[in-house]
Amino acid sequence: MSIQHIAVDRISSLPRRASNCSSQITDLKSALLVAFLVLALSSPGADTPPRPEVQQAWLSKANRHEKAGWVYLHIEGAPRTRGFQHGYLLAPEIKQGIKAIRADWEYQSATKWPWLLAKADAMFARKIDKENLAELDGIVEGLQAAGVPSSRAEIIAYNAYLELSWYWWPQESKKIKDGKSSLGRQSCSAFVATGSMTADGGVVLGHNTMDGYHMAPANVILDIVPDKGHRIFMQTAPGWIHSGTDFFITAAGLVGAETTIGGFDGFDAKGVPEFSRMRRATQDANSIDEWCAIMKRGNNGGYANAWLLGDVNTGEIARLELGLKYVGFEKKRDGFFIGSNIAEDPKVLRFETSSHETDIRQSNVARRLRWKQLMAQHAGKIDVEAAERFEADHFDVYLGEEHPGERSLCGHWELESKPIQQWPTVPNDAWGTLDGKVVDAKMAKQMKFVARWGSACGLAFDAPKFLSAHPQFDWMKDTLQSRPSEPWTAFTAGEQQ
Repeated sequence: MSIQHIAVDRISSLPRRASNCSSQITDLKSALLVAFLVLALSSPGADTPPRPEVQQAWLSKANRHEKAGWVYLHIEGAPRTRGFQHGYLLAPEIKQGIKAIRADWEYQSATKWPWLLAKADAMFARKIDKENLAELDGIVEGLQAAGVPSSRAEIIAYNAYLELSWYWWPQESKKIKDGKSSLGRQSCSAFVATGSMTADGGVVLGHNTMDGYHMAPANVILDIVPDKGHRIFMQTAPGWIHSGTDFFITAAGLVGAETTIGGFDGFDAKGVPEFSRMRRATQDANSIDEWCAIMKRGNNGGYANAWLLGDVNTGEIARLELGLKYVGFEKKRDGFFIGSNIAEDPKVLRFETSSHETDIRQSNVARRLRWKQLMAQHAGKIDVEAAERFEADHFDVYLGEEHPGERSLCGHWELESKPIQQWPTVPNDAWGTLDGKVVDAKMAKQMKFVARWGSACGLAFDAPKFLSAHPQFDWMKDTLQSRPSEPWTAFTAGEQQ
């Protein structure tokens, strides 16, 4: 048996719960010694892996546990250190996440995963800052130590998948499909409010994620304490160094979320990847203005979003609509901003999207109207409990009734047998709301938020039952996962199991 096989057998048998890390030092030392030899032999030209006792020390400062459908992960230290902690402790989840993304890519694009890795590496690697690259490399080392083979190119493509598949690939596919391409997708419902809009006058932020049910599950609550910059507490997918969903709190007092700009068409391959800019902004910025400045620097149009931001120390909120050619920015200390996948800035809307803001048959426009109704109805009374109800709302303004489906803030495309909107165009698509998250100023100052995994309304999703009823989606059979109904649950940075 080769030394690689010995390493995989020994390391993959180790438990990966953070609560067990301290009690497993002896076993871990032996496993990491073998892993050290594997990495040294199988990675010619790479940096020499740290000695096993160093890796043990890194892992002793990390923490992983599970709660209400979420995987909580605390990592800290230098970039390579925290990357190793991340890769090792979430190795099974990262492996599954990559499997799901790879299956989606190969089905949707009809091209192979290795081809995408080569393209992403050539396009992005030299544009990613050294700190982010070191953290990505640490994730690869952690995966390899846990017996999961990967590479820097794969982890880059995995982190950049949203901008690659939704923005870069449509431009590339035009060359194949004679100028035709699909436009940027619609996902997520969010709001931020402050001043006279909220019950206590402070910032309140709410967000839910809409995505394909077969994609890498974004059920990780990630607590990052970097050696430089601000602590970050955010939702993410396993193996991502950015949020991606997006929902975050920082020790600088910033909170943020986003919704994609629907119908968007544009990408600059010469720019800096969005995932790298988002991480730098969130870790390094001291203010809303600094955060936005970092995001705009090297903008490539990838993952074009309307960012809803708040400063819980000043009560200020902002909306940054980051297109490719145009940028919309507003800031205030009293009022609200909403996000439903339609641009508010007229130039971004008219010149960079195919959307129109009056057609309430469309999901993004219907949800925009519903947000305005809720803000008017609850002015002066918005708090965490109200925000939880907003994110779980099922009122369809087009039908004028309660109807969980394509136009509700808590989206359920899987329930629509006759969809109206332009995207997605197929009945009963396995797409919709995956979660809900809410934070107010008091909680943010404690680095705390509440979250619900699964639909924000609590409606469970049964994958085998869905595939049996809709066999046209059988290509998802190896990646589609059930989501039981989970409760709203509080998470705090630094918590233990």
